[in-house]
Order: sequence, then structure tokens, then C-alpha cells
Amino acid sequence: MPPSYVKAYVRRGKNDATDAAAICEAVTRPHMRFVPVKTEDQQAALMLHKARELLVRQQTMLVNALRGHMAEFGMIAPQGRGKVEDIIAVIEDAEDESIPALAKAALGPLVAQLRATEAATASLNAEIKAWHKGNEASRRLATIPGIGFLSASAIAATVPDPSFFRSGREFAAWLGLTPRQNSSGDKQRLGRISKQGNRYIRRLLVIGATSMLRRTRAKSAPGADWVNSLLERRPPRLVTVAMANKTARIAWAVLAKRESYRAPAVATC
Repeated sequence: MPPSYVKAYVRRGKNDATDAAAICEAVTRPHMRFVPVKTEDQQAALMLHKARELLVRQQTMLVNALRGHMAEFGMIAPQGRGKVEDIIAVIEDAEDESIPALAKAALGPLVAQLRATEAATASLNAEIKAWHKGNEASRRLATIPGIGFLSASAIAATVPDPSFFRSGREFAAWLGLTPRQNSSGDKQRLGRISKQGNRYIRRLLVIGATSMLRRTRAKSAPGADWVNSLLERRPPRLVTVAMANKTARIAWAVLAKRESYRAPAVATC
């Protein structure tokens, strides 16, 4: 059971006896949620994702460090990994005297670590893609627009049993893609998305929806009318979150029905 759900039944203090009593009380509740048991293969696949996430975070830290240190010598690099190659070339060029030798000695290990981290990330990407190709559920998820091999493999490894959720909306709510409620009586107050649940999958879905937004604006793309109507009333970032919510619901349906995604027919006049 999720610890946050058991915490509500802890009466006073915290010790082993109180925790055990709270667990016994929580397990008898009819609406209690239980954490699904994953296979060792699924746990290993999630470990690949977590290791990759750490390496990507370290790459960002290293790139920002290089950009910040070189800016002190007047060498400004735009944001983005590809824009840093110019300042890296200065650091690696032994004959270049635009920065002191001591600065090159300090930044050289950072460049070497960045190269090694990128190589390790590429290796993990290959491992994740191989697992994705060998998993039927992950391959079916990849047929959904906006879901690539990273998102598909992460969802397939995290959700071993789609029947754990009663509907696609429950799955989207579990990912934190539904509005936070502060309702009372007849007053329905909906705020921003709750951001509860699995932060990693939620981020992948939002990134995939962001990449789809430009293509979906075309009149011939499936779902273009729905997206364009939202863009007329809401900012693009909110629309991408709505698209991610819809993608999450489709992903649950694909897992529950064990079918590949079928694009809706485009109406023709």
C-alpha cells in the first residue's frame, strides 16, 4: 500500500506497533489502493530509466557549469547542448590562448566527464530500445502519437496490470494530469493539475505532447479541430497538458484492450 494512504490511520506518535496497527486498519478499507507487484524484468527496465534520468540530469549540470565558467571570460554560448561545442573546442585546443591555462586545466575534466556521460546515456538508450522491441505492450503503446520508445517502455514497465485502474481517467489522475479539486457542496472548484503520482511518466507525456503540438495544428492532422479550439481559448502550455491527459487515457485503453492504437477517421467534406 502507498505509505501516504496508511499515514491517515496512524493515531499518535510513530513506532512499530502504531505503524502495524495502522496497516491492519488500512488494509481492511474497501477503497484502499495497493501497489501492483512488478516482475524482475520490469524492475530492471525501470532501473534503466532511472539511471538514464540521472545521467541526463548530470549532463545538464555539466553543460551549465561549462557555460557559466566560460562566460566569466566573455565567451557566451546559447542554451542547448549543441551550442556548447564552440566553447568546448576552445577548452580542448592546447594552442588556443583565449583563456588561461589554469582555466583549461579546471574545465578539462568537466568536458571529459560530459563526453563519458553522453556515451553512457547513449548505451542506456540502446538497452531501453532493445527492451522496448522485445515487449509486446511497449510496442503497442508506441503506436500512439506522442509516445516514443522511452514513454512506451516506461509505461509498460510501471503498469504491469491495467485493470488496477477502473478507467483512463483514473490512470491520468494517478499520473497527476487531472485538475486538483477544492470543491464543497454544490461549488465545484478545479485548479491546476495535481502533479501527484509518477512524475517521470508525466514529464515524458507532456514533452511528447509539446512535440506534437506544431504538427497537430495542421488542418489534416487527426484531432486538429479539438486542439485548435483549445488554442483559441487557452495558452499553448495548458493545451499540451490537456493533450498529455488525452494520451494517458488512450495509453490505458491500449493496455486494457490489448490492441494497437487506431487513429480516428478524418472527416471529409
